[in-house]
Amino acid sequence: MGCGCPQDQREQPVSTSKFKLRRAGVRELLRSEGVLRDLERRARDVAAQAGPGHVVDSKIGRNRARAAVLAVTADARLAEATDRNLTRAINAARDR
Repeated sequence: MGCGCPQDQREQPVSTSKFKLRRAGVRELLRSEGVLRDLERRARDVAAQAGPGHVVDSKIGRNRARAAVLAVTADARLAEATDRNLTRAINAARDR
């Protein structure tokens, strides 16, 4: 029972829709070049934020595209071990 306030007069959905995901379609999307490019852009942003000595590795795997930022120099690995530079840089992957 409500007070007649606007929040009590919530709109009811006009219609309900159902859909069924096709596994093959989802797999195709996750393996697409567009998804790979987006992941690479995000990984490059993280690598830049983390500092020198970080590189991006990406590929399209069996089920999905993936990208990783790797600490490849001794200085970068030390910075991650002591200051968590790469871990703290993860927010650079968020949408702008």
